[in-house]
Amino acid sequence: MLKHRGFPGRLSGTDFQFIIRRPNPKGVTPLTRRERFSDRRPADRRADAAFFEALWTHFGDQPFERGNLDAGRLSWLFGREVVPATDPFDVADYEALLVINEPLARASFPEAFGESQG
Repeated sequence: MLKHRGFPGRLSGTDFQFIIRRPNPKGVTPLTRRERFSDRRPADRRADAAFFEALWTHFGDQPFERGNLDAGRLSWLFGREVVPATDPFDVADYEALLVINEPLARASFPEAFGESQG
């Protein structure tokens, strides 16, 4: 499992985890698309925005390996702002390649690109 050096471990001051320390001994947690409903807590929204901003800062528009990125946190963006970079794609592989869907990401998280909302 690739460890993304320099990637933030969590949202500062919270328990929202961004990376994992070691592979899951029971097997790789698969990525699943999680729906972000409009009534989510503000803290959850901040965690999504901070995680996406870290992804964009770290990888930009280039494909990246899933590696030690937290599956739970990644699943909130998977299938929308973060999409598979290869076909076929294995949702339960630490070496799977992902890429940021920049047009959708700019609409969802304009602050990560230095754009204002409105």
